[in-house]
Amino acid sequence: MRYHARWVLPITQPPIENGTVVEADGVITFVGPRADAPAGRDYDLGEAILLPGLVNTHTHLELTAMRGFLEDCRFAEWIDKLRQSRNEVLDAEMLLDAARSGVLEGVEAGITTYADTCSTGVAMQAMRELGVRGVMYQEVFGPDPSRADTAMGELESVVDRLQLEQTELVSLGVSPHAPYTVSDALYEAAAHFANSRKLPLAMHVAESEPEYDIVVRGSGDFADRWQRRGIAVGRRARSPIALLEQHGVLERGALLIHCVRVDEEDIEIIARHHCAVAHCPASNAKFGHGIAPLLPLMEAGIRVGIGSDSVASNNRMDLLDEARLAVLIHRAATRRHDAFGAHQALELATIGGARALGLESRIGSLEIGKDADLAAFRIDIPRTTPIGDPYSAAIFALPGRSAELVTVRGRVLVDRGRVLAADESLAKRVRASGAALSSWAARQ
Repeated sequence: MRYHARWVLPITQPPIENGTVVEADGVITFVGPRADAPAGRDYDLGEAILLPGLVNTHTHLELTAMRGFLEDCRFAEWIDKLRQSRNEVLDAEMLLDAARSGVLEGVEAGITTYADTCSTGVAMQAMRELGVRGVMYQEVFGPDPSRADTAMGELESVVDRLQLEQTELVSLGVSPHAPYTVSDALYEAAAHFANSRKLPLAMHVAESEPEYDIVVRGSGDFADRWQRRGIAVGRRARSPIALLEQHGVLERGALLIHCVRVDEEDIEIIARHHCAVAHCPASNAKFGHGIAPLLPLMEAGIRVGIGSDSVASNNRMDLLDEARLAVLIHRAATRRHDAFGAHQALELATIGGARALGLESRIGSLEIGKDADLAAFRIDIPRTTPIGDPYSAAIFALPGRSAELVTVRGRVLVDRGRVLAADESLAKRVRASGAALSSWAARQ
């Protein structure tokens, strides 16, 4: 198949005006000017920008039904309400439907790869069913060190089952959730288990003030919750990043989610252990957590990708909009127009995310031999053309638009702006889950 577009952005090579990408058997076989393309069937995208499929380095697909449900809460209260409502209202089928809906929302926005942290395992099934690429990190929780063995037994049982469900496109990892939900003993056990199984690790870390307080001072909102449960609280480490290092969690280069509250020493630790970072600008801002030091992280050579986080915290899954927000936030914070550019932002949403997940040999750029994960967006709806810089157009003009074409390893998931797996009955079921959550909240 020959995909023709006004602009082709390979990411690792200069833009190609009136370019073509040729796919055969799911693999890219040509990237270049249309006039030089080999013979084949034609799919003419017309006035469009053709990109690599977008890589979302942090999602919670199973929480999609919670859009708009957890608004304007203090972070610890947000966590409490999420946990309680999910346990009391959402059953396994509701969570699976939410994950399916989240995948479809992402596909419509050009996202072909998902790095999802999931407590129930349903995200893996949803990704498999809908033909996208991804890594699902099975979460493990347990602040009480006396129950670390129990938590690990449950984790091992779930991983044993889910490992059998891995495919060429969808793989499994492990996620000890966060310093305010995981004891030091459980961190050590989860890291040892993941290393022994050669499973990748991902975790939330250095995200919020109460997380910092429980680790560094043994106080604050999360510490109060531990004390009410009879769990001893004290100073655990110099910083949340230092906590992970001292318990062996960083040894194989984990994916670190958020990293808002990190200093120079933390950045050196992250770089030394070859860890990657999922940068989630909208979620960080919406909670009021702050601005992650993206530029110092990148200057240290750390692999960084863009993440949307859940729609329970962000309310939408639009990776181009996340990239746009990253540009604007870091220019505003530094008061420099050239602090962070559109090309750099688009790199983070594509090849940067692929590198963060260790998938850069297969996806993230349009190169011969890589898998044909593609996303194209019209640039004449509304009347956007003419376009001087296609990278700036992609970051500043395209957010909020539905993709015209999306493929994963050559399989078409969005065709002429239509999501092929769209399911109105699914949408109705997810709306019903949202209504059940609202009814639960009204009773509290």
